[in-house]
Amino acid sequence: MDLNLPQAFCERMKENLGQEYEAFLASYQNPRYQALRVNTLKLSKEAFLQLSPWQLTPVPWAENGFYYGADDRPGKSPLHEAGLYYIQEPSAMAVAALSGTRPGETVLDLCAAPGGKSTQLAGLLQGQGLLISNEIHPQRAKILSRNMERLGVKNAVVTNEAPEDLAPHFPAFFDRIIVDAPCSGEGMFRKEEAAIPNWSPQQVRADADRQHRILEIADTMLKPGGTLVYSTCTFSPEENEENIAWFLESHPSYLQVDLPARLGENFERWGFVAGSDGKSLRLLPHHLKGEGHFLAILQKSADANVENQETSGLDPKTKQEPSRKEKKKRKKQNAPGADPDAKRLWNEFADMALTTKPQGTFVQFGNELYLLPQELDLTKIKVLRPGLHLGTLKKNRFEPSHALVLALKKGDFCHTLDLTGASDEAHAYLRGESLPCPEKGWTAVTVDGYPLGWGKSSGGVLKNHYPKGLRIF
Repeated sequence: MDLNLPQAFCERMKENLGQEYEAFLASYQNPRYQALRVNTLKLSKEAFLQLSPWQLTPVPWAENGFYYGADDRPGKSPLHEAGLYYIQEPSAMAVAALSGTRPGETVLDLCAAPGGKSTQLAGLLQGQGLLISNEIHPQRAKILSRNMERLGVKNAVVTNEAPEDLAPHFPAFFDRIIVDAPCSGEGMFRKEEAAIPNWSPQQVRADADRQHRILEIADTMLKPGGTLVYSTCTFSPEENEENIAWFLESHPSYLQVDLPARLGENFERWGFVAGSDGKSLRLLPHHLKGEGHFLAILQKSADANVENQETSGLDPKTKQEPSRKEKKKRKKQNAPGADPDAKRLWNEFADMALTTKPQGTFVQFGNELYLLPQELDLTKIKVLRPGLHLGTLKKNRFEPSHALVLALKKGDFCHTLDLTGASDEAHAYLRGESLPCPEKGWTAVTVDGYPLGWGKSSGGVLKNHYPKGLRIF
């Protein structure tokens, strides 16, 4: 692979790596490694390996991660559309895998698109607790939302806010915050050659300054005793160890976790390298099968002062106390629940089509009905996905969403049409074609036993309800 790396970048890497520089440079001649991560919200690792048509080898630092071959095309399989796995760069899997996330926690993925880390965090939460996945760029936020839907995540809210606009809504709220910070992308040059011409020392400095601001904002949303996970896909010390040193100096209520010590013998076995601070991790492409990454974990003191607590009720735009009329309006707008007709239509559908109803707090946005994982004040937050999308109210009937079928299991449906992943029928369904079906009414189409989408059957024919925007031709 012939990459035209910037001269200034090469000089910086030679200075930082010393004798290892030639080995680092030689790694760019190797093809990049490709991997997928099993979605344990839908099936176990063991069940997936029995189902997989590919030759897979484990990613050592990610329990459910596997390398696949250069000639394999898992992205074109119906199993991918059923959300059984997420295709993810192997080094990137280390962040969530080492984050310490546990079921029941309240977690924020602050810079979440396209969704690799968020879907991995959702798997660690196992449907318990709350995950807020935020992305500042609208188009990338839509991709994030679609990936959360495909993997059947129920307990997540997808937001589209700048960090500084999100923070006033969640003061000292989260147990764990993941900041996979926007960066100069040096570690991904082999994967994304288009990033190379945009690199410059000035851009590195600008990215480091932006990361300072994001870390400051993340601190205001983290509970005392909470954990801040910081990662980048760059090699530059300004964006990595120097950022951490600055943050620790200006935030004495934090201590840095010694990750090499925590990993023990796995630290060297997996090919990780300690950062210059001795406590962070560097993933370098000439030491392991993956691209470049950096990871540091910071622990906030349990008795830390909660700054900006007094701003929790302020309008995030004006920073002023809202009027009584505005408060009343917000409360009405945000009141969880649904009108009686919406609940009636949902229950009529669920009684006919489902054996098990998902649980949560109803919230209605226009004609769209959702289940929130818990009651939240979403007033004036740009929300793309407020929990699990149940479906749409249409002229005295309820039409179930694609998200609903992907969030449930085969046994949750009254009627299913069962296909195999290798069959022509599965690919025909993904193209939007009708299929023969003996059932009547709303039917879940499954592939190898896992829900793929909806159809509505009548007269022995299944009308295809696979979303038109997702159809594969």
